[in-house]
Amino acid sequence: IKAKQVSVNGILAYDGGQKIFPFTDEITVQGNTVIYKEYIYVLLNKPQGVLSATKDTNTPTVIDLLPAEFQHFKPFPVGRLDKDTEGLLLLTNDGQLAHQLLAPRNHVPKTYYAKVEGLVTTKDITSFEEGVILDDGYQTLPAKLSILQAGPSSEVELTIYEGKFHQVKRMFLVLGKTVTFLQRIAMGPLTLDPSLKPGMYRELSETEVKMLQEYPSKGK
Repeated sequence: IKAKQVSVNGILAYDGGQKIFPFTDEITVQGNTVIYKEYIYVLLNKPQGVLSATKDTNTPTVIDLLPAEFQHFKPFPVGRLDKDTEGLLLLTNDGQLAHQLLAPRNHVPKTYYAKVEGLVTTKDITSFEEGVILDDGYQTLPAKLSILQAGPSSEVELTIYEGKFHQVKRMFLVLGKTVTFLQRIAMGPLTLDPSLKPGMYRELSETEVKMLQEYPSKGK
């Protein structure tokens, strides 16, 4: 403003305390129009080795992967993926949307692709459908398991409707198998963008945001 580089509706601004209407007034800085938005919605393909947290003194976090202009909005991860798990992670500063997607009562589905050490069989499919009793005695909600490739090392796709600590790995461990690779490929109506390599991100489209906002009520 002191350098006379800010204009409001074509008139130079001289007072930093000037009141404006963000959705109707045109603000320009150095001739570039400033687009106001309250919330940010970022689809990230989380890579392995990165924490689903806003900050950490020892390990890089998903927020560290974002540029400064995104970090300015103070986004946070909606839910979490384990450090060694990769795939779809939504980052936003929209607390209401995050609450809707994470509320246990909404049972928002989360779909994963996994590589498993051990032969996955139709018996395992039935166990997932009935709910697996974990090592601490908790019985998971019914989950959907599909076998993509069966063998000493199997490949599967599975959908769960909750997010207990290390849930997918613990479910298979109870069945005598070990998950060696885990990637989240969908959350509710949102799917992982195949053009995003691990560590890459993009903002959601207006259509995707609307789908997320409407999904919890339609998904019941």
